[in-house]
Amino acid sequence: MSNLVSVIIPCCNAEKWIAEAIDSCLQQTYSAIEIIVIDDGSTDNSLEIIKRYKDKIIWETSPHKGGNYARNRGFDLSRGEYIQYLDADDYILPEKIARQVSFLEQTAADVVYGDWRHQRHLSDGSSFLDNIEISESQTDILASLLANWWVALAALLYKRTAVEKSGGWDETLTAAQDRDFFISVVMNQAKVVYQPGCYAIYRRHGAVTVSTSSKSRWLKCHYLVLSKVEQKLLHRNQLSLKYRHALAKSYFDLARESLFIDYSQYLFFLEEALNLFPEFKANSKRPVYKFVQNLFGFRQTERIACGVLFIKQFFTSGKLGMTS
Repeated sequence: MSNLVSVIIPCCNAEKWIAEAIDSCLQQTYSAIEIIVIDDGSTDNSLEIIKRYKDKIIWETSPHKGGNYARNRGFDLSRGEYIQYLDADDYILPEKIARQVSFLEQTAADVVYGDWRHQRHLSDGSSFLDNIEISESQTDILASLLANWWVALAALLYKRTAVEKSGGWDETLTAAQDRDFFISVVMNQAKVVYQPGCYAIYRRHGAVTVSTSSKSRWLKCHYLVLSKVEQKLLHRNQLSLKYRHALAKSYFDLARESLFIDYSQYLFFLEEALNLFPEFKANSKRPVYKFVQNLFGFRQTERIACGVLFIKQFFTSGKLGMTS
């Protein structure tokens, strides 16, 4: 008898997509599946759509408490040996779960991840599938996660025990939730393996993401995730040079994301990077940046680069103002 897989779908105002997400689970070639949909206080037609599936799914509704509450609640209701998390506006291809269950059983691993791709939705109502994002096998999965490597949530499959050991999803986070959860799983000794192949589709609606809709919230949550894991590694005496460098890279990325929002925050994140790894250098693709960095060092090069970026921003804003 096949081991049961629990698919957990949090849903909040996803009436356009929730049926396709559920249908993608019902169409799996792997038959031992339970689908658990937690409606997180939707105010659109989502709940009515969910109810139409009757006994094909398990569902529950509650006042809005956030996606992580819904994921934790779904896990509490689940019975599966394996756990698939799926956002309500994403979907998986029919062979996804069968392939990953088989791979987990072959490798005796706790978590498997694969490749994924965006389905981009444009303002004119059209959509298209973007290039496949090859996740690749990571030499040190924790170092990769700390350094900003990312894989779409739908592309993963977890053993139940790995989720239990992780402590679940942090319900205080409103962004960076999947990064935080994956880090927690890995830090609790889960064996993670990569299986090539793209069977997960991650929707992108125009140019809007969590980071662009509320950049300050996005920055705050990623900082909380990084500082939390930094303290855990320090407490375990595992904050090696490799992890220091990986964290420094992420702090530098946050600094650059902050540059045009809050310059003081940019400086704060930059200092966080250098405090962790004083010899940090930006791995820029720009030959001029590399050349100047080799001559004058990272800190001085950043000053120059930021000056150039602010000038570009000024002239770009000026041109937009003249054409509006």
